[in-house]
Amino acid sequence: MSDQTPMTVAGEQALRAELKQLKSVERPRITQAIAEAREHGDLKENAEYHAAREQQGFCEGRIQEIESKLANVRVIDVTKIPCTGKVIFGATVTLINCESDEEVTYRIVGEDEADVKAGKISVTSPIARALIGKEEGDVALVAAPGGNIEYEIDQVQHLEE
Repeated sequence: MSDQTPMTVAGEQALRAELKQLKSVERPRITQAIAEAREHGDLKENAEYHAAREQQGFCEGRIQEIESKLANVRVIDVTKIPCTGKVIFGATVTLINCESDEEVTYRIVGEDEADVKAGKISVTSPIARALIGKEEGDVALVAAPGGNIEYEIDQVQHLEE
């Protein structure tokens, strides 16, 4: 149980969609490219063949990686968890920087889903670790490279995107 990776419903759906794309579209396309390159003769000096084999290696590696992640995933549907105002995995949290009054909103997601530009931070990130378990109105101290930053937790929402 402890080696399971938390992931949101949307994160799991995205991985399953990528896996389906790789297996049903990319894998056959690469197999076809290898077959066509073989028809060109001498494989030692056949750049198309070597490029296609390299693509095949990347594709198969990614398929294995996704299948492994999905085998060890624990999907958490935050819409089924009663909102108590506490910061939990999957929650969308609006923070106010206590020094600058700047407001930021982050969604706490699994490591594979993290995308800071999209406002999604990993549950293992320093900000998320400082926020988990706290409530609206609490102040969280986040250890950042430039020094500690205090954030007031303005709002906690349990939404699924």
